[in-house]
Amino acid sequence: MLSVIRLLVITALLTSAHSAKADKFAAGPVLTNFGKHASVQQDLKFDKNSVFKVAFDLGKQGEVGEVNRKIETLARFINMHVANGVPAKNIHLALVVHGKAGFDVLRDKLYQEKYQTTNANSPLIQALIQNQVNIYVCGQSAAYYEITNEMLAPNVKMALSAMTAHAVLQSEGYSLNPF
Repeated sequence: MLSVIRLLVITALLTSAHSAKADKFAAGPVLTNFGKHASVQQDLKFDKNSVFKVAFDLGKQGEVGEVNRKIETLARFINMHVANGVPAKNIHLALVVHGKAGFDVLRDKLYQEKYQTTNANSPLIQALIQNQVNIYVCGQSAAYYEITNEMLAPNVKMALSAMTAHAVLQSEGYSLNPF
């Protein structure tokens, strides 16, 4: 009986600690349903007038029916920088999607048919696109997985390849986010 009580106390403490950690994170100010971030004391200072041009790479499909956390990273990038004084107009992001991750950017109806559940990424993808994010799918991966341009969510674009997309973005001044 004593060990059961200890287990319950430990579980309550861990749950409370997790909840306290989660309370430090908030969405917004731009994407209010996505991109939770925490306020931190910064040692690395940056010019609030900086222009960020960053490309993100996505090769791993998320859990079916759940938001792909890697896609949500872009919402977090936008929210945390705007919350720290960078104008939203100064943030230019791109997402290069390849491999099975291409299924995460399918039109709703096709995702529903394939997985028998809604595509939780759809609202996030559209919110990102409305906030200057370009999303490119690797044409080589798409061909392999038989994904056509018409199958992609609205305003998601097809590139010749992920390699090509990254090369073009780099030539346009985008840095590659290593996460």
